[in-house]
Amino acid sequence: MTDLHAFIAGLPKAELHVHHVGSASPRIVAALAARHPGTKVPSDPEALAEYFTFTDFAHFIEVYLSVVDVIRTPEDVRLLTYEIARDMSRQNVRYAELTVTPYSSVSRGMDERAFMAAIEDARTAAEADFGTVLRWCFDIPGEAGLAAAEVTARLAVTEELRPEGLVSFGLGGPEVGVPRPQFKPYFDRAIAAGLRSVPHAGETTGPETVWDALRELRAERIGHGIAAAQDEKLLAHLAEHRIPLEVCPTSNIATRAVRTLEEHPIKALVDAGVLVTVNSDDPPMFGTDLNSEYEVAARLLGLDEQGVAALAKNAVEASFLDPAGKAAISAEIDAYTAAWPQAATATATA
Repeated sequence: MTDLHAFIAGLPKAELHVHHVGSASPRIVAALAARHPGTKVPSDPEALAEYFTFTDFAHFIEVYLSVVDVIRTPEDVRLLTYEIARDMSRQNVRYAELTVTPYSSVSRGMDERAFMAAIEDARTAAEADFGTVLRWCFDIPGEAGLAAAEVTARLAVTEELRPEGLVSFGLGGPEVGVPRPQFKPYFDRAIAAGLRSVPHAGETTGPETVWDALRELRAERIGHGIAAAQDEKLLAHLAEHRIPLEVCPTSNIATRAVRTLEEHPIKALVDAGVLVTVNSDDPPMFGTDLNSEYEVAARLLGLDEQGVAALAKNAVEASFLDPAGKAAISAEIDAYTAAWPQAATATATA
């Protein structure tokens, strides 16, 4: 194990762009598939690796929705959520904003209140058992159109339905053929209800999609946003206004948004002064995890331990955690980093 690999493994972290269903590890997906025989999803964890090999973004959406189909009961939702937190805690993730798509479950007949109760029960249990704090981003599945937007907005703003852990409102799914401006009324409602705006944009389309997210959806953070590297004016705007990007390198390769890691624009974004955070998106589906994404970013950006720690603090800064919570995780990152040379030496000589 290299020193940097070990450093990243133990580093306290926050994650801002990671999907609920997309975080289901092979062991979780296999358990859910076994509960509901007859689906396309393999119940053998080893067969899932081949199943999760994507030809393009459209194929990814198809596979993603097939996994959604094995999450059929509130008990499934609770198991999924709790086990995701367990997997995160093993990577020293202290705080995560998990993107949840309630429309996918309620449109299949799951009771709305039971869904909310399931994620909240898992959230509080996971924090008590693992120390990982979860918060929710409710996102519109863009491919399902305005009907999905209406349902998602209603669930997000209706006080008696809205879960305590909800902090933000997003937009996911394909970008091609799904213009951002049409969702403005739903984002306006969510923002009026106190939620933060975090749409996906500029992943598989150009910089204009990011501009639309900023101008029409009042985005405070951008999911992906890598196309900003193609527009100097946009880069300057993001840097000046300290609007963070949620960058997910391996995901961009898996969905063919970027051809190779060597061509990934993360360095151009950082060099332009943009606040970049590193995230895993749909980690088991892309054969990665947050620790691996930090290793990829460290290689692409030429970072040492101090640089990786600064990258981790970017995610804390860009999060919607309260100031005391941000200060606590940042202090933990600083203390871990300061102690690292001695800790690494002690480990090597033990």
